[in-house]
Order: sequence, then C-alpha cells, then structure tokens
Amino acid sequence: MKVINLNDLDGTENDVEHGNWRSRRFVLAKDGVGFSFHDTHLKAGTESEFWYANHVECVYVYAGKGTLLNRDTGEEFPLGPGTMYLLDKHDKHTVKVEEDIHCACVFNPPVTGREVHDENGVYPLIREEPAAV
Repeated sequence: MKVINLNDLDGTENDVEHGNWRSRRFVLAKDGVGFSFHDTHLKAGTESEFWYANHVECVYVYAGKGTLLNRDTGEEFPLGPGTMYLLDKHDKHTVKVEEDIHCACVFNPPVTGREVHDENGVYPLIREEPAAV
C-alpha cells in the first residue's frame, strides 16, 4: 500500500513545473502498476498546446474554468469542475485557462517523470522497469 499527501510531493523530483503548469506526480512508471497519476495545476491566463502521440491521457477537472480545443477538428469544449476528457485518439489539443484549473490526470503507458514536452507538445515514450519491492 502507498499513501501520499499532495503536499508531501512539494519540492521533490515528482514536483514538475513548466511555465504554464505544475504537475505533482503521485504514481509513476517505477511503481509498476501500468499507469501514472498526477495532480496538475494550469495557470489562469495561459494557453498550452499538447499532443500525447505516445500516451493516452484521462483528465478530470475538479476546480477552475477554461476551454479545451481539439486542434484537428476545431471543436471547443468548456472545462470546469466535474468535467472529464479522454485523449484516446492521441488528440492534438490546446487548453485555454480562464481561472486556475486543477485536475487529476492518468497516463497510459505511465510516464517516468523525466519526460519533457518537445516542440509539438509530445512526451517521448520512455520505458522503465518497476522498482524492486
């Protein structure tokens, strides 16, 4: 069993900040459970372009307000508390943030925590063996 408080991640290697957003990672590939789980904060007044060409991401917004843009179709979706979106087709997307958005995110395959978005917003696929128990 693993129990972690969000504040326990502050200032650790699992606390990743990248300008428009901050992601604190509870579960990573090294945990060996087949997914990674993150708490992410996107800052008000920002726009971020993402494209998870190598991962499927599920996002649950629990606070804040913004818009999700599917860059391939032009469709826009309002984001607010209670909204979930699933990027099951490796969708190129932009998140426009009106009020700070707080969300819980799941990635499959799991991320290692070392990934950096490239110029297209893509995380590389990094494989990592689970840590020994």
